Amino acid sequence: MPKSWTWIAPYAMAIMAVLLAGPLLSSLAVVQSVSVPYLPLSGPATIRLGTNLLALAILLGFGLAASQHIPDNGRGSTFLRNLIMPFTMLVAVLFTHKTLRTVGLPLIGEMGASRFAIAYAVGLIGSGLWLTAAWILNRNSLHEAFSPPKPARRKDVQVLSDDDDTEQDETRVSSTTTVTAATTMISTYTPGMLGRYKVLKELGRGAMGLVYLGKDPTIQRFVAIKTMRLDQIDHEDKLQEVKARFFREAESTGRLSHPNIVTIFDAGEEDGLGYIAMELLEGTPLKQWSRKPNLMPINEVLLTLATVADALDYAHQQGVVHRDIKPANIMLTKDRIVKVMDFGIAKMASSSKTETNIVLGTPTYMSPEQIAGKKVDGRSDIFSLGVVLFELLTGQLPFIADNLSAVLFSITHHPHPAIQTLRPDVPPMVQEIVDRALQKELPHRYRRADEFANELRACLQSLAA
Repeated sequence: MPKSWTWIAPYAMAIMAVLLAGPLLSSLAVVQSVSVPYLPLSGPATIRLGTNLLALAILLGFGLAASQHIPDNGRGSTFLRNLIMPFTMLVAVLFTHKTLRTVGLPLIGEMGASRFAIAYAVGLIGSGLWLTAAWILNRNSLHEAFSPPKPARRKDVQVLSDDDDTEQDETRVSSTTTVTAATTMISTYTPGMLGRYKVLKELGRGAMGLVYLGKDPTIQRFVAIKTMRLDQIDHEDKLQEVKARFFREAESTGRLSHPNIVTIFDAGEEDGLGYIAMELLEGTPLKQWSRKPNLMPINEVLLTLATVADALDYAHQQGVVHRDIKPANIMLTKDRIVKVMDFGIAKMASSSKTETNIVLGTPTYMSPEQIAGKKVDGRSDIFSLGVVLFELLTGQLPFIADNLSAVLFSITHHPHPAIQTLRPDVPPMVQEIVDRALQKELPHRYRRADEFANELRACLQSLAA
């Protein structure tokens, strides 16, 4: 039994102890001669009846506790959670009937046999109907529990797309990864509340799991809520480690306050579901302008990515590395404001998996040091931003191959093609910026993102002159 279920043990031990204590206490000589006022029972019968009723009270307490402890995950746990109280009530009715028929016959005589039979029938039918109704209403949760998970595309690849794109460039890779079937499933169950936020509807799937539209009823603010399952981790030590990392990452990214970084308002846990409430945006990700014939003008690309570089430099100075810069994570709002999304989300998403040597990021945008599984800093984000710059200018990625392994090898060992061979109207200065951003060796790359931003703006000025 998992350590997270150890709360059951005190109830089970208490019920067993009380049931064993009844016969022992009733056999004591001092009890044999005792009579209880106002009860037509002998001393031993009173002791047996009292201990049985105490055991019944503990059982009801267990039912209430279980309905709170069992996570509401939309699958098997939800089914058990909603059936535990009606089932406990049915057991209580049967147990009370047996107890009174065994040690409480005088009480039945005073009540009247017909009244007792009616009360028993009402209790039995009522609890039976409650149990049946709960079973019917929650049968979808039971079906979810036994539905087979969708098979992974390959055993070393997890698809965690930010915009439901299943192309190669939207695949996250882990080395020597072991992912259980339970952790690869994302529930279709929609919770009613997450913390103080009312969940209105599902918006889609993000890097961590499902994304919901939520509302803070206190200040009437709409938010995007990104979720991650925490209740599918069986081992308590692993669960605590995952929670600590999840909330540490949420706290570090929540400290970021920049006009071009999506604001995180809150993070918490509700019934085994970790969630992050963040600024709700209306706009279009840069991915929409990453393929011909929808490419942006050169000056607009340079200005947009200079703004992104400023935001990244701010985050890097706060000790936060994005780890998953790509066009899908950069939004241009309806007011033409650039917003960088999902800081630290890639690392948070990895927290819910059982893994070793994890590589975080999207393969076609990863830096060589990410692919090697090394510790990354802000220069890794600069490399990824260089890939984005190349893609937005040319309409294709700088590193292309027939399969994922070949792409990763190309990023690590092969030079990128010259931009001017793909788009001759790109100025030579832009080629130099891309070349430096995509240097495979860290010392040859931009040291800070603000250097990248300054050179992009200098290029803009030269184009305007």
